[in-house]
Amino acid sequence: MTFNEANGQDVLLGGGAATIQQFLRADLMDEMHIVVVPIMLGDGEPLFDNLAGRLDHYECVELVGSNAATHARITRSPR
Repeated sequence: MTFNEANGQDVLLGGGAATIQQFLRADLMDEMHIVVVPIMLGDGEPLFDNLAGRLDHYECVELVGSNAATHARITRSPR
């Protein structure tokens, strides 16, 4: 499905850092739910690297943590 085919409905995106960065660069993300789990697999991958100001209009509106994971909900300010 393309974003045009979504007809204004929500689209759920799943992927790693490279996928999320592509959508942020294209200005297609209104909200992100990011889950951080305290397990290191390999070297990790920076999620918000090389975005040149693309995050200026985003803010963390909810942060919930436990021993198992931390959930962050990040939204874009209205345009």
